[in-house]
Amino acid sequence: MSSAIARTAIRGRFLDFQNSVTQAQELPEQVRYIEDALLICEHGKIQWFGTWQAGQSQLTADTPIQHYPEHLIVPGLIDTHVHFPQTEMMGAYGEQLLEWLNSYTFPTELQFSDQAYANQIAQFFVQELLKNGTTTALVFCTVHPESVDALFEAAQQQQMRLIAGKVMMDRHAPEALCDTAESAYADSKTLIEKWHGKGRNLYAITPRFAPTSSPEQLARAGQLKAEYPDVYLHTHLSENPNEIAWVKQLFPEQQGYLDVYHHYGLTGSRSVFAHCVHLEENEWQCLHQTDSAIAFCPTSNLFLGSGLFPLQRTWEHQVKVGIGTDVGAGTSFNILHTLSEAYKVQQLQGNKLSAYEALYHATLGAAKALDLDDKLGNFTVGKEADFVVLDLHATALQSLRQQRAKNLEDALFALITLADDRNIHATYIYGRRAYYNPESNPKPNTEAHPTTGT
Repeated sequence: MSSAIARTAIRGRFLDFQNSVTQAQELPEQVRYIEDALLICEHGKIQWFGTWQAGQSQLTADTPIQHYPEHLIVPGLIDTHVHFPQTEMMGAYGEQLLEWLNSYTFPTELQFSDQAYANQIAQFFVQELLKNGTTTALVFCTVHPESVDALFEAAQQQQMRLIAGKVMMDRHAPEALCDTAESAYADSKTLIEKWHGKGRNLYAITPRFAPTSSPEQLARAGQLKAEYPDVYLHTHLSENPNEIAWVKQLFPEQQGYLDVYHHYGLTGSRSVFAHCVHLEENEWQCLHQTDSAIAFCPTSNLFLGSGLFPLQRTWEHQVKVGIGTDVGAGTSFNILHTLSEAYKVQQLQGNKLSAYEALYHATLGAAKALDLDDKLGNFTVGKEADFVVLDLHATALQSLRQQRAKNLEDALFALITLADDRNIHATYIYGRRAYYNPESNPKPNTEAHPTTGT
């Protein structure tokens, strides 16, 4: 695929958050909504953003403008935890975490030693992300290096910013899915050199979770992180009570689950821990002190019966958090739908999740969790031009509900509550339209830059 289109202009209704926040109540102050705005992209980056009236002078006469007057344009949605090899096993019935891994996950992941098969699923996976408005994701592959190659190649074709890595797993799994401490180190090192920082690809050191890595392998993972301090660490933490008890049996010398990772040097500003449903007080403090991040995965936590994530504690302890679909325990690729489930998880705990807070956790907050808020998350000039055009009237029911919307926040909440992939009108990657919903209406309106008018 060629480089990003040199110059594009998008006109429409834009919504984002201007700055990161430290408390949920600060969010309304950072909401930026422009009813008639212009975004100009050059070579994949945001070159200008502001009102249409002010922006017309920035356009040349031959600049085509893609106009979306009836839609809402938001920054690209960011998935902070998802498994691409589990795409085909979504909706696997009836187990909790440890049984689910043995019954469904491991047999499915065995297939990814086949490069052609890995390529096929990787292509499907990337298309599902685009179809659902996801422009960046932090992704688990399998133990096979072929799976990493397949995913990064598929992402590179779309110029997507993906973060991914080979699973490290040397025990408590089928023999054909196990590596060793040494082979995991060597394979990961090779993949880091091959892919990290190449185009928009970034690498994540990826021990599946503490029980499936020996102390020797975790030490090797820590060595990799020390040798390549700008790569990511991506794993699971405190998802299920039985899992936590197992970790304590396997690592009795450590002070708890998170301390296992911390002991081996695996916490830090680019370390993302999925789930964190059952954290101890000292673990919240450790996440804050090390600048580590959490991926909140509501559909997965509900589907596997893992528990209810206490989102309000991330604000209390100033711990970075993003939203994860966690496909395939998660039941949807759609971040908006996932936010709807996040709202319900908070309701069950007597807390409320506002529409603005929900969108923040999927855009600028997620970018902050991934240490990418200098590149992604809002429409700040100089950032990468990834964004989504949303159709708030994708169904008759949604259209009826939107007619009753009291204000912007109510309209956004209704969208999140009722959303699915039909609400994704178009997805833009690096300034280029990478996906368009052929069934969405109205069709895109491309117009030449008018010399006058609004």
